[in-house]
Amino acid sequence: MKKFSLVFAVSFLFLTGIMAQTKSERAVAAAAEKLKMAMISGNQQDLEAVVMDELSYGHSSGMLDDKKLFIDKLVSGKSDFVEIDITDQSVQVINKTGIVRHTLSARTNDNNKAGTVTLKILLVFVKDHGQWKLLTRQAVKPA
Repeated sequence: MKKFSLVFAVSFLFLTGIMAQTKSERAVAAAAEKLKMAMISGNQQDLEAVVMDELSYGHSSGMLDDKKLFIDKLVSGKSDFVEIDITDQSVQVINKTGIVRHTLSARTNDNNKAGTVTLKILLVFVKDHGQWKLLTRQAVKPA
């Protein structure tokens, strides 16, 4: 009976955490997932659909990409995410601004050179004509 109670308690806490997200928080989390999938696929239309024209995409190296450069790198394979794993994600929504923080671990194949990366990420989404789109991204290397 103790085992059943423990399983029930853990399941309840897990489900309560999921359900505690607001509709807007779930929508922003879905937009972050769309971004992740578009980065893996490198599909130009998918990438353009999830980022704003004013995109400021900050790399952990300090380099900044605008929308065109961000998309061009992914479409050309200069930047190639083979697999992305997201952990420790938090989502906060304030009016029409969504703030996402998470840890990104990825396998890459930039310019046909295999590699791995782990980064702490901050994403800022803005609700634009009913759609959550990425305005800003900043990555830092974990301490």
